[in-house]
Amino acid sequence: MTRKRIFVLFALILPFAAACSNDKEVGEFKNDWLGNEIKIKQLQDPRIEGVVCHLSYFDRGVWDRLGKGNWFENPSNSSISCLQSGPIRIGRIDLDKSGEEVFDQNQSLIFKQLAVRRIYDADSDSLMYVSYSRKIVDGSAKMSLSTVPLFGEDVTWLNGKPGTGN
Repeated sequence: MTRKRIFVLFALILPFAAACSNDKEVGEFKNDWLGNEIKIKQLQDPRIEGVVCHLSYFDRGVWDRLGKGNWFENPSNSSISCLQSGPIRIGRIDLDKSGEEVFDQNQSLIFKQLAVRRIYDADSDSLMYVSYSRKIVDGSAKMSLSTVPLFGEDVTWLNGKPGTGN
């Protein structure tokens, strides 16, 4: 496959992939002369109202892709910050140690995803959100953690708070 065909394929796939997501891009800026960008998405946890997360990640520009020859992959770098944005209403969430995934996005054509997982820490009564890269071949140790404290906040557990019987 020629480079021109690869470029056309990439140009066709990228807008479709972006249109399929349910998150909202709230910021972006170029960080070098090659057109590479830092993008910031606002994420809503589908099972928790009143918590918003902002996820920043790297998006390679066309010149960087041309220069390095790796057309279909972005770096694994990401950062996350979450906060209370109103009264918190918690629906049915997974309470085990592995929590549950609340967001994922492809970082390459295949095999590599940027994901966000929510874990409830009952001991500190807090929600933890971890952004990380999932790469099938060898994984990645690049991750970021944000914590939203629930203690003393306006929190409604729709199915009763775990461990209280309410």
